[in-house]
Amino acid sequence: MMRFERIAVGLGMVVAAAAATAFGLDAADRAYPPPLERALVVSPEVVDAEGALLRAFATAEGRWRLETKIEDVDPRFLRMLVAYEDRRFFDHSGVDSLAAGRAFLQLLANGRVVSGASTLTMQVARLIEPRETRSLSAKLLQVVRAVQLERRLTKNEILELYLTHAPYGGNLEGVRAASLAYFGKEPKRLTVAEAALLVALPQAPEGRRPDRKWAQAMAARERVLARSGVADVIGEGELQRATRDPLPQRRRELPSHAAHLAEAAIRNYPTVQEHRTTLRRSVQKALEDVAREVASKLSPKVGVAMVMADAATGEIIGEVGSSDYFDSSRSGWIDMTRVSRSPGSTLKPFIYGLAFEQGLVSQETIIEDRPSDFFGYRPKNFDMGYQGDVTVRHALQLSLNVPAVRLLDVVGPSRLMSRFRRAEVRAVLPPHEAPGLAIGLGGLGITLGDLVQAYAALANQGAPVRLGNGITTEPGELERGPLMEPAAAWHVTDILSDILPPLGSPRLGIAYKTGTSYGYRDAWSVGYDGRHVLGVWVGRADNGAVPGISGYQTAAPILFEAFARSGVVHTPLPRPPAGTTRIAQGDLPISQRRFSMTAGGLIAASAGAPAPQIVYPPEGAKVDLGVTSQAGEMPLALKLQGGKAPFRWLANGRPLEGLSYRRTSEWRPDGAGYATLTVIDAAGRAASVRIFVE
Repeated sequence: MMRFERIAVGLGMVVAAAAATAFGLDAADRAYPPPLERALVVSPEVVDAEGALLRAFATAEGRWRLETKIEDVDPRFLRMLVAYEDRRFFDHSGVDSLAAGRAFLQLLANGRVVSGASTLTMQVARLIEPRETRSLSAKLLQVVRAVQLERRLTKNEILELYLTHAPYGGNLEGVRAASLAYFGKEPKRLTVAEAALLVALPQAPEGRRPDRKWAQAMAARERVLARSGVADVIGEGELQRATRDPLPQRRRELPSHAAHLAEAAIRNYPTVQEHRTTLRRSVQKALEDVAREVASKLSPKVGVAMVMADAATGEIIGEVGSSDYFDSSRSGWIDMTRVSRSPGSTLKPFIYGLAFEQGLVSQETIIEDRPSDFFGYRPKNFDMGYQGDVTVRHALQLSLNVPAVRLLDVVGPSRLMSRFRRAEVRAVLPPHEAPGLAIGLGGLGITLGDLVQAYAALANQGAPVRLGNGITTEPGELERGPLMEPAAAWHVTDILSDILPPLGSPRLGIAYKTGTSYGYRDAWSVGYDGRHVLGVWVGRADNGAVPGISGYQTAAPILFEAFARSGVVHTPLPRPPAGTTRIAQGDLPISQRRFSMTAGGLIAASAGAPAPQIVYPPEGAKVDLGVTSQAGEMPLALKLQGGKAPFRWLANGRPLEGLSYRRTSEWRPDGAGYATLTVIDAAGRAASVRIFVE
């Protein structure tokens, strides 16, 4: 700029400042308002439950521009900024006439710019309405805009626009983006040296970048610290220490956690600026670190996914869709927490839970693990061997297949699926197939998220909760009845909590179960304490086989490592409900000492003739009890012959209240439809009939 032009600019600033102050520019203000809409364009952010940044997205023009409020920044930085840039900021109306006059006189006397007169408000005007060239008209417009901004906004709001839009080199805009990129932290707590650098950079952001122009950045920081006004607000002692602090020499990546959840939030809600999730950043970072470290030791195409939830609230507090979002060899962009895969043996605890609930077995009941044929379905154990007679407790701990199928055959696959629907667990059956016995060994599809939701009910003493999607779906308790009764949930937890940890893993006081899908495609492990549930999946996103992986050897060590490093406060497992305990085998009633099956239903070990026989109602009978009428239902008389008292009656697997020493009893159905009635005598022998109630 020639000397004449400089003098004209300086004079114009003084005249414009005086005119703006004296006349307010009312007409121009109404006709040509400032473009504040541009100031509203900031980077979308995904934050955790407490507002901590998980991931930010660049603006459409590729800028990292994070919205910054006064409370987001260290107060000492604000005092230093005002002292260095515009010490009369809180007194003027957009233009500092005194500074403009001083700058004009210095310009006349020296023929060059000695000191500037741009206020923070004028700088904001330039930032929200940038001009390609410096000219008299541009400077005058800046003055007018500054006055307009002062009339529309408070001083704090103007400061916040500066904090959000100030340039810091490259595509960094605003104090938060700069602090995260250069110091790796939010600007709430800055050292004096860090604050001084952030004050200095916007005057020449490219020429003072510490990652590229280290010496210039150091000199600029020293000039800020040497300014008398800055020294006044920080004190001599702090000033001396700050001059010795090192400068950052590289630019860091901005936080990039929860990639899949963040992408989903932006994709589904593109107009929202801040997406608040239920995640906890410390938990999320720990799980991601574990997943990344583990994946580096696995085959190139094998990935890891994890979900951690708070069983009490239903909130997802950590979710890792893949070990590395950008790893193409593992198809890292696929969120494997939401893909249905075969769960292997991880559903077995729910089969045992229903069997406990219906009084069919206790933990010490003997059950057979031998080759069996269930109408053409012949399950085999993982190791292709058989244990013979085992307790129910050991059968679940060893994840034996035949005992689980024996129990499911009596409990009923449809009832198990019904309980999952009650808990909003979406299990996917093969097309056009009804629930069969194979579902107990992984013959269906389920997502990792839904599997964790099912296990959350076990940690929650049988009460199901909705986990939500971590973004908008409201988590919380489901009012649909329990997934299983509290006593049954405690028995399952008591068994799973006594499974030994994988070799080299510490005891964490958690209950857990593993699973391996058919063909070694998926390895699973799900564990929980009294409050938190963590699920782990290992496999290939393309559903390819991974020879050698298994739930216990591959997924379980990851579970224990991630649980230990998550940082959640350990909560003891639930105490047994009143009256619930583990009963020794010798103290069990005869009917629960041994469990076996025939094609006709539940039969305990024979104890001599005659066996009990239900004579009323007969097999296949339709019984009209007025269930659908307004008069209300009537009790159904139950009659039997033979057997040894006392007798235990069960309706649809649920024990009726009390034991009966008579051969007649009553039952009130809870609704119309098919029902199975079973009677067990003192010798453990049983008989069943199936009827239809209307």
